[in-house]
Amino acid sequence: MNTLFYNHLVAENIASDHIIKFAFDLAEDLMKIGENPIVLDNEKEDRKVDPSKFINWLMPQISGEGMYYLLLDEVHVLPLSFSEYYAFKQGDKSEAYDDYSVYGGLPAVALMAAEEQKTNYLISQMQNLYLRDIINRYSVQDEAALGEVMDVIASGISTLTNPRKIAITMNSVHGTTTCDATVDRYIGYAEEAFMLTRVKRYNVKGRKYIGTPYKIYFEDVGLRNARLSFRQIEGTHIMENIIYNELRYRGYQVDVGTVESREKDADGKDIRVQREIDFIASLGSKKYYIQSAYAISSQEKYEQETISFARTMDSFKKIIIVEKSMKPRYDENGYLMMGVKEFLLDANSLLI
Repeated sequence: MNTLFYNHLVAENIASDHIIKFAFDLAEDLMKIGENPIVLDNEKEDRKVDPSKFINWLMPQISGEGMYYLLLDEVHVLPLSFSEYYAFKQGDKSEAYDDYSVYGGLPAVALMAAEEQKTNYLISQMQNLYLRDIINRYSVQDEAALGEVMDVIASGISTLTNPRKIAITMNSVHGTTTCDATVDRYIGYAEEAFMLTRVKRYNVKGRKYIGTPYKIYFEDVGLRNARLSFRQIEGTHIMENIIYNELRYRGYQVDVGTVESREKDADGKDIRVQREIDFIASLGSKKYYIQSAYAISSQEKYEQETISFARTMDSFKKIIIVEKSMKPRYDENGYLMMGVKEFLLDANSLLI
């Protein structure tokens, strides 16, 4: 696939010295950055390349003017986590987080200083690499419909959705006739291109998965923002996406939780209510319930965010992550609260 993209870029008159290729599954390329492929192959867990070594190798090659294109192989390489990004950028944590939540963690972006350069690079990566990969690999005929599906998903990250809802939104806005099956197929293509991840819901009390609706997150929030031309920078939803990605970086199986309970409505009538837990993070015998709450400005908001915790009726650790800086601490209900930067920068933050 690198060769296909390389030829496409050359045909578009991109200078060859502005196209950088790297394969994480080639011993020759790994040795370029100072990694030992024999040691990596003998590791018990999945191969993990030190991102700082890759960045140090990449930096000297991006020294001239104009746009550079980074072509990676088809091995699934996650963007930099925030802790990796901050270790490279340093400086004020809040400013670094703001930058990360807008431009994401692609290694090449971390090397760029100018906002215009980051913006142009990400828009180009989304259009000329990720979407072009899908179009060429799967012979997509309706490129416009593919783009519209990506637009709807990007606008609705962290909200429950399914192919039917996406198709209805597309067709009402654009006057198209795209069907559910086509939308589902495009989502699958984007997952295989490592752009998106679908996250299923899990019924905590029923102990079973719920097929639909589900949530969709971008593997890199910078690509999500680029797809929308950086017009919808919504802190609440982007923070939730970043938390989801961080949990995956740490090796957790992540689901969206649902809790059903019987409650009284305003007229005193018994009704069945379904509450949401943003994330259930599981790793072996460990399980955590996590709420992404951008801001808790009142007792009412606190109760709104934590009522699903109370309804679980179990003893698994329950965690609330907020946007403002806050050292981890337990509240009067035994819930662990912390700021998102504190969560992201401490690999053991869930263990406190």
